[in-house]
Amino acid sequence: MNPHQKRVLCVEDDADTCSMLSSLLGLINCEVTSAGTAAEAREKIKADNFDLYILDNWLPGASGVELCLEIREHDSTTPIMFYSGAGYDSDREQAMNAGAQAYLVKPSDIANLLETAGQLLEGK
Repeated sequence: MNPHQKRVLCVEDDADTCSMLSSLLGLINCEVTSAGTAAEAREKIKADNFDLYILDNWLPGASGVELCLEIREHDSTTPIMFYSGAGYDSDREQAMNAGAQAYLVKPSDIANLLETAGQLLEGK
């Protein structure tokens, strides 16, 4: 790993979306680790440190909001961004109230993904 690379955990059950996010985030020098379930994400969070979490709102085993709340119990500083198809204002509000710094909606907000991730990583 390049010492200047940022480590991102992408928690998303769709393999194509994870692959796309990994490719895009590679453009801004990020190393992406993927987890397909909330349980897998918990294991990876215990084993490693990350500079950014990207969560889907609909996950096997727990909602993204539930996972966000769990992360915030132990880590109040690492930025959390949602990238989810759940696009209602209430979805965004729940995520932000759980401790997320950004909420992007699939697929319409894809153009903002790198900019938002970059801003969150700069603040880390």
